[in-house]
Amino acid sequence: MNAFETLIYEKIDLVAYVTLNRPKVLNIHNTAMRDDLYEVLSAIQDDDEVRVILFKGAGEKAFCAGADLTEFLTAPPPVTAREVRFDADLWGFFLSIPQPLIAAVHGYVLGSGIEIALCCDLIIATEDAQFGLPEVGLGIIPAAGGTQTVPRAVGISKAMEMLLTNRWISASEAHQIGLVNRVLSRDRLLPTAKEMANQIAAHDPLVMRSTKQAILRGLDLPISEGLELEKRLALRLETNMG
Repeated sequence: MNAFETLIYEKIDLVAYVTLNRPKVLNIHNTAMRDDLYEVLSAIQDDDEVRVILFKGAGEKAFCAGADLTEFLTAPPPVTAREVRFDADLWGFFLSIPQPLIAAVHGYVLGSGIEIALCCDLIIATEDAQFGLPEVGLGIIPAAGGTQTVPRAVGISKAMEMLLTNRWISASEAHQIGLVNRVLSRDRLLPTAKEMANQIAAHDPLVMRSTKQAILRGLDLPISEGLELEKRLALRLETNMG
């Protein structure tokens, strides 16, 4: 039995599958989903059997169409304070997960949908996927990392355009600017995502985690320090394998 209100969690062999499961409301992200994500990520982080995590969205219309603004913009101050604090904890935790994460996205990928996807290491999308950050039109700014993760993925100029003008982009443009890794037909999305996950899971998990760590930590370091980090991680692998 699935233990989560807003997610479906499955573990098949070495891969964890997390499905955003609010299809009637386009899988929009609410407090319950945030709590569920924190709980499932905590469980996955402590599960040595899980080598790869695959995120996807239930239903035909959306991976995630953003945040549930009926909650986030109308909550009383004490609840708002709790949510802001929990938000920071969740997204920081998301980015600290050592296993590689894949997002398989389709349909609407808006606001929190982009932010969840960009917490993952690889993103593959259907040809009909649409990407946008509509927060400015609502009088708010992204609060789940969008101002930080989008520029790192696509560069400052494209990020400024998406964030300041609320221009949605197609899957083909998302691929062109480096927001997604691959664009596929709808029927190929999950088979390809599973194939990619299984391919990663077949490699030594410590090598995969070390490679991810070297890339992500190295991005925020001068090249000399990044090279030193790479060297330390390589030596640690040699020691463990010896």
